[in-house]
Amino acid sequence: MILARYFALRYLRAFLLLAGVFLAILLLIDMVEQIRRFSDDGITLGGAARLSALSVAGSFYDILPLVGLLAGIMLFLALSRTSEMVAIRASGRSALSSVAAPAFMAALIGTFAVAVLNPMVAATESHYSAAVARIESGTSQTVSLSEDAVWLRQAIGGEGGQMMIRAARTSPDATRLYDASFIIYEPEIGPATRIEAKEAILTEGNWQLSDVKQWSLEDPNPEASASRTDSLNLPTELTADRIRDGFGSPQAVPIWELPNYIAGLERAGFSALRHRVWLQMELALPLTLAAMVMIASVFTIRHLRGRKTGGLVMAAFTAGLGLFFLRSMAQILGDSAGLAPAFAGWAPPVIALLFAVGALLQLEDG
Repeated sequence: MILARYFALRYLRAFLLLAGVFLAILLLIDMVEQIRRFSDDGITLGGAARLSALSVAGSFYDILPLVGLLAGIMLFLALSRTSEMVAIRASGRSALSSVAAPAFMAALIGTFAVAVLNPMVAATESHYSAAVARIESGTSQTVSLSEDAVWLRQAIGGEGGQMMIRAARTSPDATRLYDASFIIYEPEIGPATRIEAKEAILTEGNWQLSDVKQWSLEDPNPEASASRTDSLNLPTELTADRIRDGFGSPQAVPIWELPNYIAGLERAGFSALRHRVWLQMELALPLTLAAMVMIASVFTIRHLRGRKTGGLVMAAFTAGLGLFFLRSMAQILGDSAGLAPAFAGWAPPVIALLFAVGALLQLEDG
């Protein structure tokens, strides 16, 4: 038990050290990118630092498996160079039991990342998007979900006019709205026109409305002056891609809220496949970090001397990188319905873990 705790704490120290180094590097790189991107908007160094602090959390979260891999390599190299692992193996302790404690610590780190860091990353991404929107005034489209409706907002004209759109549901490709309401806001007046339509079809540059009723909200009695028509065209700058992208990436939704968000998307008529795949990927993150440690141990747990040390370290990093890209490929296939969400999320780490355990048993304990 004491030895297992020693291994786990050594791995934790290595992970925290590498995490700090990568965070500092990512922050500096991102600051340069923010200054380049918003140089024409007069951004200051402090403003770039604030934007970078918001955006770097997501970048760091994406590379957590690689940090876990490097921490494992760092741990086993240190144990090998001090001959600690040789002494431990000579005492009769198996390689698999020696690796179990760091792998368990990696899984705990992954659990903490999913439970705590994931909501923090979602919050920082939302604040970053809002900050960028304040700097870039070119677009003004917003999409959101409520319990029983889809809401959209778009700019109209060039003087601050807005159009609010509410629909009971929409088609999966976001080109049809059902039971839709359009409220047009005029600058310095407020709501000026309300339009109800049984169906609204998005075409290039227009909403094509059918079974339409229209009210002028500037009249003292809007219902008395209301008019009906079979069809009506409303100009729009929205596209189906903009509407779908308006919901944001799955990473922008905290994992604790993701199941309800998925239910809301499907209730509104949208496909929630990307979000389902992301949920499974997040739930499998602890196992992915544990698999990274196991992969690192296969190549670096033995006593290393001479030139072959560099080759084995590179082989460990390449194998871990292979798992990282396999995980990304599985996510892409899951997003395109090529794989079931659960299979896309869990298959890569399970396969890697089984191969690593088999290799350890064959090479070290066989």
